[in-house]
Amino acid sequence: MNTLQYLKNTVSLKLDPNLCTGCGLCTDVCPHAVFEIRNRKARIVDLNDCMECGACALNCQFDAITVKSGVGCAAGIINGMLGNSNAACDCYVESDRSKNKCC
Repeated sequence: MNTLQYLKNTVSLKLDPNLCTGCGLCTDVCPHAVFEIRNRKARIVDLNDCMECGACALNCQFDAITVKSGVGCAAGIINGMLGNSNAACDCYVESDRSKNKCC
């Protein structure tokens, strides 16, 4: 699938396959088709397609999916560049927070 991607390697989405039951709700609610079901488990097709909307995590009854939902990293950085806020995506590695580095 050829989709619009935001900033590469900044997405906070995580999937724990040990908690996944393969119900498929994540595939139903994800607007960018980030997930697929393979061998009765969800799998992330392309992490960089995720816009961090949080629909998958909100609908996962088994807590197999976590994501820092909100506006996403790209919007945070673009708003900062436009002067609307500090240029930050809020996806810091704890040890690097004081250095203001994005992971």
